[in-house]
Amino acid sequence: MNKDDVFIQLKEILSSEFEIDSSLITPGANLYEELDMDSIDAVDLVVKMKERIPGKIDPALFKTARTVGDLVELLYPLVQAQDGNP
Repeated sequence: MNKDDVFIQLKEILSSEFEIDSSLITPGANLYEELDMDSIDAVDLVVKMKERIPGKIDPALFKTARTVGDLVELLYPLVQAQDGNP
């Protein structure tokens, strides 16, 4: 899985589970200001990502994320570790 795949997974979750218009979901979109998410939504997003990305996702990682692109950058190393890549 590459970064584009991680982005696609995030976009699918945000649009289907959080009912966010998919045209608004871009790497630069601010999770809280543009996509109108809150801290509860962030926790829910972690749970939904665990269903799609194997391995342990530390919810604390999401505290530093401000954009969709930030999430991709945080999740990608976890995906790589699961795939056996350094």
